[in-house]
This record gives sequence, structure tokens and C-alpha cells, in this order.
Amino acid sequence: MNNISGEPDHELEDRLSRRLLDIFIRAGLVLALVLLCYQIFSPFMTMMLWALILAVTIYPLHQMLAARIGGKQGLASTLIVLLAIGVIFTPTVMLASQFGDSVHSLVNGVRDNTLAVPAPSEKVADWPVVGKRAYAIWSQAHDDLPALVKTMQPKLGELATKALGIVASLGGGLLMFAFAFVVAGIMMAWGEPGAQAMLEIFERIFGMARGKEFDKLSTATVRAVAAGVIGIACIQALIIGVSLMIAGVPFAGVLAVVVLVLGVAQLPALLVTLPVIGWIWASGEYATVPAAAYSVLLFVGGMADNVLKPIMLGRGVDAPMPVILIGALGGMATSGILGMFIGATALALGYQIFMRWVDENPERARQQATGDSASTIA
Repeated sequence: MNNISGEPDHELEDRLSRRLLDIFIRAGLVLALVLLCYQIFSPFMTMMLWALILAVTIYPLHQMLAARIGGKQGLASTLIVLLAIGVIFTPTVMLASQFGDSVHSLVNGVRDNTLAVPAPSEKVADWPVVGKRAYAIWSQAHDDLPALVKTMQPKLGELATKALGIVASLGGGLLMFAFAFVVAGIMMAWGEPGAQAMLEIFERIFGMARGKEFDKLSTATVRAVAAGVIGIACIQALIIGVSLMIAGVPFAGVLAVVVLVLGVAQLPALLVTLPVIGWIWASGEYATVPAAAYSVLLFVGGMADNVLKPIMLGRGVDAPMPVILIGALGGMATSGILGMFIGATALALGYQIFMRWVDENPERARQQATGDSASTIA
């Protein structure tokens, strides 16, 4: 830079360079602090996100309970957490323990050659496509299980390792979810300050005019996805459980719980109903007409989620249902169950921001103003 006499202004250049260096140093320190905070917080990220989702979803129930006990927020949170541990976690831990014991017993039975396989029914060979192959393998397992195990040893070893890994991950997931529920109870106890803080964050990001609207949209989306996942899973488990009881299928209650777990995990209930339908036809205990009726009933129950999702998933959200559904499915495909909530919320916010940008077209506003002026003059 030059001064009035045309000579370079070294003093101004020094001040600007020092100022620029100061800005770079501060930005670097802020970035380093952000990375350090993320590194410290990242091991708890999944648990905290689940806690936030649980708190947002259960908060209306928490407020109803708090109103009945004199507005005691902490006591209401404690009661909800204890009720969840008693009603949800205790039966789930028992089922998971039984599942782990069954897998362990099966692996030991195959390894020690103490596992007895019953003889297959002749009707198994009549199954379409896979009947003859399934009958041959089943018969060999009944006649000479060690020989079959020896021929399939690499696959069975890999399968056993995966099964034990699933059991271990299931236990870790249950423990993480229990901690998330406890943290959600703490969040609900401080619900009003937390809600105000979230509103202020949205207002700081999106502005005072839209912050409140986007805060409500995010809350409604999380609750709608929770209802569309947990609610649909419960309804489908009830439908299939009643159908299994009507059909007289053994262990109907256990199978209904399995359907409930699959529904929450966003896996098709047909994984349970199709094998049950196969068992109905292979057992020989049902006549043709009842077997066909029960098969149709179970198949329809297994497909019920495809009808219920479009009805329940986007209810109460200021965004079209396909946007919520696509966001939930896309988020689940990339990040699992947690991604359903994140994907649906992010896509709903993005949709609203985009549509607001479309609606605020300045040329359209000028045309409308010109049209209104012309109509006034006329």
C-alpha cells in the first residue's frame, strides 16, 4: 500500500499482517479446541444421541406424570426410568440370556457330538425349490451328524463365531441403551432449561424468525419416527402374536417378542412368519383349509408394517410423509437404527429450508406487487 507521497506504507502493512496472523492463530486454536472436544466426546456420542431421542420422545409422558405428582420433575424421571428397567430391560435381558445359553449349548452339542436331530417328515421333500435339498441335509444330520459337521466344518465354525459375536454385541447394546435411558431421565428432569437451550441454538443458527419453527419441526419429527418405529413394531407383534395363538403354534409369545425386536430393528417380520408357515405345512397337524387360512393370516400380519408406515410415520410433522419416510430409510441404510431419526430430522429440516427459499422468490414478489398495484389503479 502507498501513502499520499506514493511511498509504501510499511506501518499499515505491518498492522494488517499482525492482525491477519492473530486471526489465523485464534482460528487454529478454536479448531484445535473443537477437535479436542470431539475426541473426548466421541466415545459417548451414540449414547448421548439415543438419550436425547428418548428424552424428546418420552417427555410428554414425563410431563403428564409430573403433573399428577405435584410437578416433581426429578421424581417423575426416576419413576419412568425404573418402570422402563422393570418392564423393558429385565425381560429383554432374560431373553438375551436364554438366547446366549441356547447358542452356547448348540455349539457345545455340535462340538461334542451330543446333539440329536429328529428325523424329517416326508412332506419336507415336497417343498418347492428347496425341498429335496433340505430333506437330504436333514436326513444326513439325523443319520450321521458328525459326518455332516465334518463336511460343513468351515462354514459352521464361521457361523458359530458370528453367532457368539451377535450375542456379545447384543449384551453391549443393551448396556448402552440402559445408560442412555438413565441419561434421558436426567435430561427430562431438566427439560425446561434444556428445551430453552435448544430453542436458543436453533434461533442462533436459523435466525429468530425461523428458529422456533425449526425447533418444533425437529421435535415433531423425532417423535413421529419413534411412533412410526416402536408403535408399528408393537402393533405388528400384537397382530402376529394373536395369529400365532389362533393357529395353535407353539411358543407364540416368544415368537411375538422376536417380531417386536425385529420391528424395532427395522427387519421384516416375514423372517418369523415365513418359517412358521413352512412349519404349519410340514408338521402334518393341519388340514389343507386351516393351513391355508393361517398362512394367509400370518403372511398379511408379516406385511402389515408396509401399510402402517405410510399412515403413522409422518403424523404431526409439517413435512410430507414421503420426505420423512425417505429420510428414515436412508438414514437407517447409512447409520443403522440411530440414523433413522437423524436422517428423517435432517431431511425434514432441509426440505423446509429449501421450500422457504423457493417461496421467497424476489421476482415473484415483484410480480405480485406489480399486479396488486395495477389492480388497485384499475
